[in-house]
Amino acid sequence: MADIVFIVRDALASSLVGTLLAALEAKENGLDVGVLFTQEALAAVAGGSFIWPRELSGQEMRYALADRGKALGLPVAGRSESRQLDAKGLIATAREKGVALYACPWWSALLGLGEQAPTGFQTVDRRGALALLRQAKQVVGSL
Repeated sequence: MADIVFIVRDALASSLVGTLLAALEAKENGLDVGVLFTQEALAAVAGGSFIWPRELSGQEMRYALADRGKALGLPVAGRSESRQLDAKGLIATAREKGVALYACPWWSALLGLGEQAPTGFQTVDRRGALALLRQAKQVVGSL
């Protein structure tokens, strides 16, 4: 049973980074943590991309986020003038540090992913997803 289940539903890199930072912090503090990817976020993981919102996407902001993120131990893609926080790399970091990643079964079906979860994600069927949400001590986010 998870202590906390976070739900990521949009493909904004800023939402992903914020959610995974909170999940990693919870994990580092001894909690059992899961992250359920749904809607746009699941589509981005399955082959799309995470985008930065307008206010966080300018070149100077991208550099600042990459530099400050690197100081926090976040993965950075590119070097020099092409550097930026690596949103998909952060997913891999969370998985490596023990955060359980799940693909929403309802959106997996809608997106045509079938029962095959993206690489590194745990497969959960509809009944299992309901159990994950019902048994979690706390759920943060919405489907």
